[in-house]
Amino acid sequence: MNKTKHSFKNDYSELVHPEVLEAFSSIGEVQFDGYGLDHLCERAAELIKAKLSAPSIDVHFVSGGTQANMIVISSMLRPYEAVIAPDTGHVSMFEAGAIEASGHKVCTVKEKMGKLDVDDIKAVTGAHLDEHMVKPRLVYISQSTEHGTVYTKSELTAISNHCRENGLYLYIDGARLGTAINSPVCDMTYADIAELADALTIGGAKNGALFGEAIVICNDELKSDFRYYLKQRGALIAKGAALGVQFEALFRDGLYDKLARRSNAMASRLAAGIGKLGYELQYPIETNQVFPILPAGAVEKLHRFYKFHDWIKLGGMTAVRLVTSWATPESAVDEFITDLKSI
Repeated sequence: MNKTKHSFKNDYSELVHPEVLEAFSSIGEVQFDGYGLDHLCERAAELIKAKLSAPSIDVHFVSGGTQANMIVISSMLRPYEAVIAPDTGHVSMFEAGAIEASGHKVCTVKEKMGKLDVDDIKAVTGAHLDEHMVKPRLVYISQSTEHGTVYTKSELTAISNHCRENGLYLYIDGARLGTAINSPVCDMTYADIAELADALTIGGAKNGALFGEAIVICNDELKSDFRYYLKQRGALIAKGAALGVQFEALFRDGLYDKLARRSNAMASRLAAGIGKLGYELQYPIETNQVFPILPAGAVEKLHRFYKFHDWIKLGGMTAVRLVTSWATPESAVDEFITDLKSI
């Protein structure tokens, strides 16, 4: 039996960053109001508003990403309205039909490097003409994408403008927003994201938190009674302070961005080492996900010592997904490259 040297399966295998855990420990036996109405959630929300340069946004904290996506999307849509999403989008592939279970069809389009564009949106809306079909109403994208790629400001602005000109909402899944904004190729700020989206999420679980996501409502029309949706969907947890304390720790002194930059740096180191061995990447390395194309035999041998996902078969080659995190040590990256070279 071979011992696993390191897992590159995801960016949430490590439980919690020490500074976030320390924030828990520092609280002691202080009492809090329940259901997110405590002073820790209030302080965390104010820090996020400052980070996004958007004092009028509403901020809510929930336990997980699928829960956040389902609640936000279902709250924004009428029963007959639908979502437009890339076919590799998280709501399209990885959430067990959560959006459809809430009563809303997901209309998928073939992604390009994980992204969709205005022409994709037009193709879907143009194919849904009357009340005999669902009515596309919301555009879902993630920043970064499922391929680790990042929307540029011009790309996202074009999508946002088209949505506003045509009565569509734009919702941005920010489970990995930190690594996107801190990507070397990103030309956007948090403030740009808030300006362009009707709603978005800021991921905690994939960037140092024990658990939790922040829901950000930017469009004033969507703010009313949102806590009712949270309660009905089981997201208004009694000990909401456990979410507030984490996001306060992440956003108080720049820890959130520091951890995201570390994740990206380890991915760049990994991609560079693999590239020096002569292997190509299926997608450009822009954040903390690396997709090298490796011989199938090498992949099989690497699985004896490392955890990672096989992404797609390409003849005798396999594109795999390697994900780094804030806690990925340089030694693990270097050892993977050494083992790949020896194989």
